[in-house]
Amino acid sequence: MLITPVLVGTPTAAADEPCPDVELVFARGTGEPPGLGRVGDALATALALQLGGRSFDTYAVNYPASYNFLSTQNGANDATARIADMAGRCPGTRIVLGGFSQGASAVSMLAGVAPIGDRIGSIGSAPPLPPDLAGSVAAVAVFGNPGARFGTPLSSAGQFAGRAIDVCSGGDPICSAGRDRSAHSNYELPPYPGQAAGFIAGLV
Repeated sequence: MLITPVLVGTPTAAADEPCPDVELVFARGTGEPPGLGRVGDALATALALQLGGRSFDTYAVNYPASYNFLSTQNGANDATARIADMAGRCPGTRIVLGGFSQGASAVSMLAGVAPIGDRIGSIGSAPPLPPDLAGSVAAVAVFGNPGARFGTPLSSAGQFAGRAIDVCSGGDPICSAGRDRSAHSNYELPPYPGQAAGFIAGLV
């Protein structure tokens, strides 16, 4: 099964693109080069194996993923544009939304959830997905989500609650009260991609 990451900003003839059965829209983590990032790649590989032969494509959210966290909102806005395009052009496609670390914060914005809670200031904001577009998202998977550290995991907060999984490695200080910094860097390793892929496959 072919998985083809598509980068925003690369000219494409959208009207000529085939509509896959499932598309993963994923925002990479801080400092990763353009693309899905290592966690997004691992999730895409694991998910493709669980889709029972259905066609599958990926879309890499286009945003800086830099240490200027005010730019996180650019990722949220780009993901919104892609979801709107797919919902209008490919209404039969099951859209999956995901993100790692800063990318998970972009997804939180779309859920209408404060990305890092209300305790330590703001990293910028973007409008949440309009309800009709939010309804087009079949499943959500985030890894190392900063919002979970402050009591707003997407599994139970915001407009994706009930169809979202918040994957947090034990000890990860970004998404939990843990103190193991290395725990934030292993989400591309088992069991995490398979855990999220299994959850997604059950919804799409």
